Amino acid sequence: MSYLLRVQLPDRPGSLGALAVALGSVGADILSLDVIERGDGYAVDDLVVEVAPGSLPDTLITASENVADVRVDSIRPYTGVLDTHRELELIDRVAAASDDRLQVLVDGAPRVLRVGWSVVVATNKHGSFRVVGSSGAPETHATEMPWMPLTRPASLDGDADWVPKVWRDMDTTLAAAPLGSTGTVLMLGRPGGPEFRPSEVARLGYLAGIVATVLN
Repeated sequence: MSYLLRVQLPDRPGSLGALAVALGSVGADILSLDVIERGDGYAVDDLVVEVAPGSLPDTLITASENVADVRVDSIRPYTGVLDTHRELELIDRVAAASDDRLQVLVDGAPRVLRVGWSVVVATNKHGSFRVVGSSGAPETHATEMPWMPLTRPASLDGDADWVPKVWRDMDTTLAAAPLGSTGTVLMLGRPGGPEFRPSEVARLGYLAGIVATVLN
């Protein structure tokens, strides 16, 4: 069983090693690590950890937070394929697709950006609508998106009136980025959080910008 553990820890030598020892003490094996953000004296890391079947995720939280100044932002099951070149492979698949390129994009984005689902949305004279969605995208569509047209990547207010109730009930955090100047937008949903960090929003923007160039 694998989990994606997001932690905030001091950005100083030895902090990650102490965390690894603490996780190892409860039988967890770190499979990969991504640095999500660095700030003034702290770092936010995503760790994919593997534990024995039947192990409780609470033990990972307790072990992590027993390390001085370490805080767990979130933990959730992880079934993605480990890959240090995720964005490049997705861009390559989009470029190679003969049709349904947007579907290829939304199918791959959740694994690449570690979210629950993704959709491409657009607007016309009748309002906002979903163009394509990933397999995990909610069946309930957002029919109004007052933040469109979108000119730059941004995190969105998951509690706003336009957000469908079922999304709010699942505490879904949201982020979006324009696909060039086409008027279409790539939107991500992360049920249960955590909030999107500025670095994640920037990463989404870079991916959307490159894919927009490929699509054109």
